[in-house]
This record gives sequence, structure tokens and C-alpha cells, in this order.
Amino acid sequence: MTLGSVGYQMSISGQIHPTGVVQGLRTFEGEGFAVRRPFPTNQLDHLGPFLLLDEMGPSENAPGEAKGAPDHPHRGFETVTYVLDGEMEHKDSVGNKGLIRPGEVQWMTAGSGIVHSELPSAPILANGGRTHGFQLWINLPQKAKMHRPRYQDLTADLLPKVDLDGGRAVIIAGKAFGTRGPADTFLPINYVHVTLQPGASTTLEMDPGDVGFVYSFVGELALGSERHPLMEGEMAVFGEGGGSVPLEGGESGVDFLFGSAQQLNEPVVRYGPFVMNTREEIITAFEDYQAGRLGSIEPEHT
Repeated sequence: MTLGSVGYQMSISGQIHPTGVVQGLRTFEGEGFAVRRPFPTNQLDHLGPFLLLDEMGPSENAPGEAKGAPDHPHRGFETVTYVLDGEMEHKDSVGNKGLIRPGEVQWMTAGSGIVHSELPSAPILANGGRTHGFQLWINLPQKAKMHRPRYQDLTADLLPKVDLDGGRAVIIAGKAFGTRGPADTFLPINYVHVTLQPGASTTLEMDPGDVGFVYSFVGELALGSERHPLMEGEMAVFGEGGGSVPLEGGESGVDFLFGSAQQLNEPVVRYGPFVMNTREEIITAFEDYQAGRLGSIEPEHT
């Protein structure tokens, strides 16, 4: 199924229903670590400002086996890394470095351009262990594409946890369940991780004009009053509209990500690690990177 033009349906009760379901595809990134990717694929290129969603792992690594993404550039958008298991060490061409630990989020605005790396931490490389997380790419509006690069390190203590009836929600950005997440965003964006026990139910709200997704990564769930099944590794897509999205955990419970945002009605021209508005801007980005104008990551002194 190709979701080129996404519409919406709304029931009389105010519920909105998915316009389609896409299957996450297995592929490899960086040094060769496995990801499950619901988009971009030939089913769905992007959804509003959401450009990419990669589920990294889960994988059980022997000592020396874990892999990451060595030095690479970005310009014109934001990367949001959410770690559930393991640790990622990041460094960049501006001199920043640090760890992304379980339950933490790094919200990086590439803006005018940066070179960075995300690699397994030294303990994970030395001892092995489980690694699991997500990376979401979010487009920047044209007026912010050349914004100075910046980081938001959202540690676990900063991320609100909301107790639900038979579950829990972690609010990363925007507002859900009456609680606002800490991320400072250029566009109004909601990004939430929800856990539901078997048979537990909840409802998420989408604002008028929003597009959105629900990605099930552990277990399965039922969507809406029609109880449309969403299996592990599948993503439901919601077109422009406002209303409620009822969800119920399957027999083994479920963990899923929910994202929603207003459409960004601007041209999207993307090639590799750059996302701009015109082909000429993409060419300039490559020229700037090749000329060293995005900087480089300095080696550590021993």
C-alpha cells in the first residue's frame, strides 16, 4: 500500500481512524547495526515533519560486538535519540560529548550543520549487553534550517511519567494525558512512549490538522472501537484531522510510540544526511561538508 496522499476519517463519536498501516522493514545502518524502519520506505516517504523512524535493535551483544554510527554530517533537521537499553556515547564537531543512558533522550538540532557520532559506550563494548532504542528525524521549517546547532539532553528525571489505568506514559515532547514534555521544539510536536498491560486501554488525542503515527514495538494492540489490530513492528498512520484514538493492549501487553504534528507545507528535498528545501541547497550542503565547513570530531588525546 502506498500512502501518497493521506486523508482522514472521523466517526460520529469523534474517533479518528488510521488511513493505513505500514510494516517496519529490516535494514542496517552505521557500522552495520540492525534497525526496523517503518519509514521512509516505498510505502511511506514522510509524514508531515516526521522524516524517519528507526528502531535500533533490540540486540544482545557479545563483548566487542555492539555497533554504532561513526562520524557523519547532518544539516536542515533534528535527530531525536531515545535509549531504552544500553548506552550511546556521542561526540560532535563543536566539542560536545556525553552519554545517552537508558530512559534518556538526546534532541539534537543539526540546523546549519554538524558532524557527530553515536557509538556504544566503552562498558557495552567491553562487556557486551542488550541495546535497544529509537531515532526519529524531524524536519525544520525553512526559517530554522540554518539555525545554530544545539543539544537538549533530556535525562530520565526530566521526562514526566504518567501512571495510566494499567499502564504508563513517558512524555518526551508536546502534551499528552494532561502533562507536557520537556523538549523545546521549533514546531508543535507530540512524542510519547506508552506501555499498556494486557487488556488495558487508554485514549490519545490529536489536534485538528495534525498528522500522526502509532508504532507498536513490543506486543500488539487494538485501535479504535472497531479494534483494528496493530501487530508488533507495524505503524498506523493518521491523516489530517482532530479527535481521539482509543487503544487497547493485546494479550501480552504492548509498548508503542505515538507522534503527532501539524503538516509542514514546504518542499522536502533530501539526500543522505541532508534535508533542505531545494536541490541547490543540498549541493551546497555537500560542498560545505567536503570543504570542512561543518567541522570534524577531534581525536581524543591519550
